[in-house]
Amino acid sequence: MKKSTKIASIAAAGALVLTGAATAMANVGTPAVEQSAAKVIPAVDIAPTPENVVAQNRISVGASASAVQAALAKCQADKLPFVTVALVDRFGTVQALLRGDNAAEHTIEAAKQKAYTAAAFGAPTSELAKRVNGNGPSIADLPGTLFLPGGVPLKVNGVSVAGIGVGGAPDGALDEACATAGAEAINAK
Repeated sequence: MKKSTKIASIAAAGALVLTGAATAMANVGTPAVEQSAAKVIPAVDIAPTPENVVAQNRISVGASASAVQAALAKCQADKLPFVTVALVDRFGTVQALLRGDNAAEHTIEAAKQKAYTAAAFGAPTSELAKRVNGNGPSIADLPGTLFLPGGVPLKVNGVSVAGIGVGGAPDGALDEACATAGAEAINAK
């Protein structure tokens, strides 16, 4: 072993000993029970009244899976196997995602963002895209949104609860047709 390697090894060992000693000194006088006991914060039961709790509608896992499968099937029938379909809740959490054969990586994010945009605004992204204009800041600058056709909201009693989005077709109208087919598949069950 070379002299410089030996010195580096001795220095590293010394640093470990010093670190261990510093930790031991910091713990002196602290009972072991206090060190391991986590602070317990009590839970508070909230009364499930309309004033305290908001009821939330969600699309079931079965319906979500059917919707993305139907949307991808429509795209495949239209000779568009390179798309991704995403279904998200109104907060943007993915509930189902299906990536078609040969779909590029960017289609995943595009599908999720279109789905979230439709869910959050309660309108198809093709309609929302028409509202974005001008050169300054706009709703199109909101993080996680994409104002391109291909996102369709899913509503329960007129309230947006989710969105389905398709990304990857060469035209947003094709994406939207597939997303619409997926949305319609939920009611077909």
